[in-house]
Amino acid sequence: MNSLILNGQPLTLAEIEAVACSGLAVELSAAARVRVNASRDYIEQILATGETVYGVNTGFGRLSDVRVPDEQLAQLQTNLVRSHSGGVGAPLSIAEARTMLLLRANVLAKGASGCRAAVPELLVAMLNADVSPVIPEKGSVGASGDLAPLAHLALVVIGEGEAFYHGQRIPGGDALRLAGLQPLALAAKEGLALLNGTQAMTAVGALAVSRARRLVRLADLAGAISLEALMGTPAAFDERIHAVRPHAGQIAAARHLVWLMEESEIREAHRTHDARVQDAYCLRCMPQVHGAVRDVLEHVTGILETESGSATDNPLVFPLKQTKTPEHGVLSGGNFHGAPLAYAFDYAAIALTDLAGMVERRIDRLLNPDINEHLPAFLSPHAGLSSGFMIAQIVAASLINECQVLSHPSSTGSIPTSGGKEDHVSMGMTGALKLRQIVENAERIVGIELMCAVQGVEFRQPLKPSREIGRACAAVREVVPRLEADRTLGAEIEAMAAAVRSGKFDAWSVE
Repeated sequence: MNSLILNGQPLTLAEIEAVACSGLAVELSAAARVRVNASRDYIEQILATGETVYGVNTGFGRLSDVRVPDEQLAQLQTNLVRSHSGGVGAPLSIAEARTMLLLRANVLAKGASGCRAAVPELLVAMLNADVSPVIPEKGSVGASGDLAPLAHLALVVIGEGEAFYHGQRIPGGDALRLAGLQPLALAAKEGLALLNGTQAMTAVGALAVSRARRLVRLADLAGAISLEALMGTPAAFDERIHAVRPHAGQIAAARHLVWLMEESEIREAHRTHDARVQDAYCLRCMPQVHGAVRDVLEHVTGILETESGSATDNPLVFPLKQTKTPEHGVLSGGNFHGAPLAYAFDYAAIALTDLAGMVERRIDRLLNPDINEHLPAFLSPHAGLSSGFMIAQIVAASLINECQVLSHPSSTGSIPTSGGKEDHVSMGMTGALKLRQIVENAERIVGIELMCAVQGVEFRQPLKPSREIGRACAAVREVVPRLEADRTLGAEIEAMAAAVRSGKFDAWSVE
C-alpha cells in the first residue's frame, strides 16, 4: 500500500498504525471532495438567507442562543479555537497527534461537517509533511467531544500554537511555513467542524489497543516459556477441552500455546514420571483468561474502527438534495458524546489489568522457593549471596497495583460542564489515557516474565524446550544477558518492554 485514500470509511487499526507510526502517505479521495463541497455549498445558502443556525452564526454551548452578526462570523470561529485551547499536561506523542490528524481528516471527508475541502486537505498535507500539532493530553471530558485537544490541533491549522516538524518542537506557523503550507483563515462553521468530535480519545485508545492486541499474544509466549521452566503440563490446552466451551479467544489462545510447545524435550522428559496432573491456575487457565482478554480487545477494536469513520461533530450538515426530505438539513445532535468509547476503554482496562495480574503470578511461581522446588530461589545461580530476580517480582507487584487503581472506571464519573448545558459527559479521554498507562505497565510485566522464564528454561539444560520457544529464548538473549550475578535490572526491564512494544517478538504472537 503506497498511500491510504480517505473517503470517510472506517479505518483498521493496522491502517491507523501505518500512518501514525510508519509514515504511510495519505490522500483525500475525489468523491470526498465532492461531498465536502456540497455540504459547504449548503452552509453558504443558509448564510445567504440570514437564517439563524447553531454553530454557523450563533455562540456555542450555553451561549447557543446568542446570534452573531455576519461580519463577525470568521472572528467567531477563530475565537472558538483560541478560547478552547486550554489543555494542560504533557503533549500527546507524535504518533497520537498524527492519528488525530488522520481521524479528523477522515471524518471531515464524510461531507457532513459543512467545511470547505481546504480543511481536510490541509490536515492531509500536514500528515504528509510531518507537521504534528503539540496537543496537551489533559483537559477533555469527552463531550462535546475532545474540545481542548482538538482546539490545539486547530491552532496549528490557523498558523498558531506549536507543532513538531520532523520531531522538532517549534511555533505552529513556522512549522507550516517550513513545510511549504499556508495556514487557513477559518470560515463560518469551520472552527466547530474541527473542534467537535472524539478524535483525541479515539487516537490514544486506538494506538493503545493496537499495542494491547500484540501484548496478549506475547503473554501466551511468556506463559508457555514459564510452563516449560516449571516442567508443567500442556494437557490443559487440548483442543477437546476448548471445543466444548467454544469462545473464539479461548480456542485461539489454546491453539497458540499448543503450537508454541510442540516437540519439547523438557515436556517429554517428565511426561511419564511426574505425578503432577494439574498446574496452578496461572498456568492451566491461560487459554481461558488470555482468550477472554482477546475477545474483549476484539470487541473494543470494532468500536474504535466504527468510530474512525463516523461523523462526530455538531451540527451535522445534510444537503437537501442528498437526503431527499423537506426537513432542515442542518441538524443538532450528540454524535460527539464519547460514551461508546469510554465504556470500551474501561472494559479493556479491566481485562488487561487482570491479564497482567495473571502474568505476575507466573513470575512469582518461577521465583518463589516456597512453591517451586524445581528451580533455585529467585532464579539465582548463587541464592543467598545473590538476590537474583527478587526485585523484578517486586517491581511487577508495584506496576500491578498501579493498574488496579487505573482500572477503576472513568465513564461513571460524569461532571456537568458549560453552565449545565453539557450536563452529562463521557470522560472518555481519561479512559483512553488510563488505558495507555495500563498497556505500558503490562508491557513491562510481560517483559519481566520473559526475562525470568528464559532464565528458568536455561536451568533445564541439557534438555531443550520446543523449537519455537528455543528461538524465542534466543531473541530474549539478544536483549538481556543471562543473570549470573547481581546487577541493576531497571534498564533491562525497560529494554525488554521496548522490545515487546517494537514487535521484536511478533514472530511468536501469530498463530
